[in-house]
Amino acid sequence: MPDPTTPDPTTPDPTTPDPTTPDPTTPPSAPDAHAREPAALTRKVVAGASLLLLVVVGAVAITQLTGTDDAPGMLTERPGVAAPTQDDADPDAPGVDSDAAPEPGASESPSLEPVVLVPRVDVVDQTVVAEGLDVPWGLAELPDGDLLVTLRDRAQILRVSDASGGGGPVALTGPGAEQLLTETVPQGEGGLLGIAVAPSGPDPDAGTDANAGTDPATDTDTTTDPATAPDAVTVFVYRTGAEDNAVLRSTLTGNDLAPWEPVVTGIPRAGVHNGGALGIGPDGHLYVATGDAGDTRLAQDIESLGGKILRVALDGTVPSGNPIPGSPLWSWGHRNVQGLDWDDRERMFASEFGQNDIDELNLIVAGQNYGWPRAEGPGGTQDGFVDPVAWWSPMDASLSGLAVTSEGIYLAGLRGERLWRVPLGAVVRPEAIEPQALLVAEHGRLRGLLASDDGLLVATCNTDGRGEPAESDDRILRLTLAPAAG
Repeated sequence: MPDPTTPDPTTPDPTTPDPTTPDPTTPPSAPDAHAREPAALTRKVVAGASLLLLVVVGAVAITQLTGTDDAPGMLTERPGVAAPTQDDADPDAPGVDSDAAPEPGASESPSLEPVVLVPRVDVVDQTVVAEGLDVPWGLAELPDGDLLVTLRDRAQILRVSDASGGGGPVALTGPGAEQLLTETVPQGEGGLLGIAVAPSGPDPDAGTDANAGTDPATDTDTTTDPATAPDAVTVFVYRTGAEDNAVLRSTLTGNDLAPWEPVVTGIPRAGVHNGGALGIGPDGHLYVATGDAGDTRLAQDIESLGGKILRVALDGTVPSGNPIPGSPLWSWGHRNVQGLDWDDRERMFASEFGQNDIDELNLIVAGQNYGWPRAEGPGGTQDGFVDPVAWWSPMDASLSGLAVTSEGIYLAGLRGERLWRVPLGAVVRPEAIEPQALLVAEHGRLRGLLASDDGLLVATCNTDGRGEPAESDDRILRLTLAPAAG
């Protein structure tokens, strides 16, 4: 494994332009192109890894936890945990369009009632679900339990036919598969990145073709749109093209992909900081994590899609209730968000890959500014920024994928070569919990995570040019977890 004291190539030169200090409720003005980032910054984080885990966890009530996890190679400085304020947990916090009527089915303000904590877990079993993969990035589960995996550099989507272990991966086919091969431009951290699957059932935006219907002479269905087929599934991907990063939508029937249609285009692209995480929220809308594409000014520019989390309808239109009417922006001030997921109380969490000092776990609230590039880590609230829930040194993290189970938030570490766990109760009572490190240096770099009905899925990322791949890399693993003894 790489020497942890050697600078990671994922960390760019910190010398970058400096925007003016933003007002969280006022669009920031464009900064001087020659302005430089201040030497003293507080730092923020993001992480990613592909992993498959089956979580078997019982509830354990606690009032306070003592003890630490001094795994070999960890810095002596502890990962931090901070409590969100009531505003941080409230979608109606300042910066949100309070005049917008709530949408049917939209989540209400998350409550902060006490929760039962599972303080620590052990990995009691590990199973290889797939191996020999080339730079796996995104993971998504189909309604039948099969797994979809994106390969960043090959611009392919694989279907793992038995996510519980058994079937081998098969590449998807059809015009959509060919389109990905010809239109994706892998470069550096760009390529075929995140993937998401819409809730089961035909595409809700399909079936409006005037030619669709029934032939009265034969009483047969004349619908040719594959999106209306009973077994059709709507799939979204985040891909890097020649001009931009874009979110695309296709219909998957069996292993056949229909042609892709654009959902969000014009996301800044570069060799680094492309973002790429996708998730469909409890409200049924699509959330898109973007990066600053190496230009720190974009994160504070609300006219840019770079350095943001976006919320759009599944057809790409802007829903009512977004913080800025007519804009897809949901939150801003991000460097490079790599993972998104929600807990049972519909709170959204994001993992953020930081620069030199701090990686972050953030609780995402609509209309809020997370500080980049003017702040990383804690201490930004006096300037109107939202502090992270937890933070790490990139030496121990370099966060990528994120998944939330009923008992914890899991974050994949690239450079840190470990899986971090933050018990969900720590978001309410952080004084009782500190993050726990799992799989330290066991499987190398970790990127993608997915919580499914069968457990938590994890993928390694040692073939990306920055790791030391083993003979069977890269792999998707299933981990069985249980409450730690004692």
